[in-house]
Amino acid sequence: MSQPTTKPHLSLSKILQMNLGFLGLQFSFGLQQGNMAPIYSYLGADEASLPILQLAGPVTGLVVQPIIGAMSDRTNSKWGRRTPYFIVGAILCSLGLLFMPLSQSILMAASLLWILDAGNNITMEPYRAYVSDRLNEDQHNVGFLTQSAFTGLAQCLALGTPALLVGLFGMNKDAIGANNIPDTVYVVFTIGAVLSLSTILWSVIRVPELPLTESQKAEIAAQPKTASATFREIGSAIVEMPRPMRKLGVMMLFQWYAMGIYWTYVTYSIARSVYNTSEPVSDGFRSAVLTNGTMAAFYNAVAFVAALLMMPMIRKIGARKVHAAALVAGGLGMMAIPQMTDTAMLFPAAIGVGICWGSIMGTPYVMLASCIPPRRTGVYMGIFNMMIVIPMLLNAATFPFYYEPWLGGDARNALVLAGVLLICAAFAVLRVKDSELGTA
Repeated sequence: MSQPTTKPHLSLSKILQMNLGFLGLQFSFGLQQGNMAPIYSYLGADEASLPILQLAGPVTGLVVQPIIGAMSDRTNSKWGRRTPYFIVGAILCSLGLLFMPLSQSILMAASLLWILDAGNNITMEPYRAYVSDRLNEDQHNVGFLTQSAFTGLAQCLALGTPALLVGLFGMNKDAIGANNIPDTVYVVFTIGAVLSLSTILWSVIRVPELPLTESQKAEIAAQPKTASATFREIGSAIVEMPRPMRKLGVMMLFQWYAMGIYWTYVTYSIARSVYNTSEPVSDGFRSAVLTNGTMAAFYNAVAFVAALLMMPMIRKIGARKVHAAALVAGGLGMMAIPQMTDTAMLFPAAIGVGICWGSIMGTPYVMLASCIPPRRTGVYMGIFNMMIVIPMLLNAATFPFYYEPWLGGDARNALVLAGVLLICAAFAVLRVKDSELGTA
């Protein structure tokens, strides 16, 4: 489906407002990254089973995102093509966040995570397409890296708020409910529920989608709307996938397998290296959770700044080189974190992780948008996000088998492996040639 040749040029203020919903969306992801593994541990899960319990995100992403992408490409409603999906997803996300801290069992927490991740993925996929729909190609750089900047800011707030509640507002970090979940988790998840819905509503009201042209409406009307037609469209798009997108898939495999390891095991690595404990119900472990939250808030603040600085750098030397350098920085940072035995030394190591994260959430989409046909923006954004969730599914399926025999059951070794994989991702992205981008 073709878009108008020239779209209205948006001011930076409008681009910021259209991406404000990413603040709420990524606040939710930040809460998951910083809290889901500990929540499972509070409820009695063992470390080796954590990747399996985190399957909700990868599986819902694998199933939901390409389907929602294909459906939104074919949607013509009075609210727009992407907006209905934003709203439904934001409501589900808010409900999942509200009830998660009330979990009384591992099964309940896992079930709520499925609802939460379904909501996140329903919103995430059309949001990427929305930026591509709304902006001319010369503004894609600013659009996607603004999303990346909001990702850093949102996750900085999500991960740093528990420590602020303790240090600034005097909450007791050891105050827990009957389910062993700290009171700080209750408060921050409620904040996330409010932000998830309110920021999405702000974005879609302040910067509505462009109206479809008559030819676009006619093309949508002529397309079959059955479930089988949707799956055929996804299959056809995979078969006809542009060559540079296939190359980016190799990078995504290394990159997201590494991130899955990092998010699951960084708290456990800090607990061992800094607090000399591996016991989830200990005071040292709760301290490690707060330390990781503060460190993650710091590296997300770095990501916020890095994403802004990458905008002129990408214009000057290209997206693939910028992303490769960021991945190397992240790899070195991840390998350094387990070597630190003092809290203060974690933060210099986390700078590299922040630079990497600032690039991961924006730069690959700049490359992708330049090599896919506009009429298939939604479905290809969905398929690209399958390249996020498949590595994380592989992580969940394979990691429990070698965590003990190969890595000694030590989370510090897991982080070193994650760093090596990010450096492999850097070499993979350099296989994409500049001449292959911007040719769709």
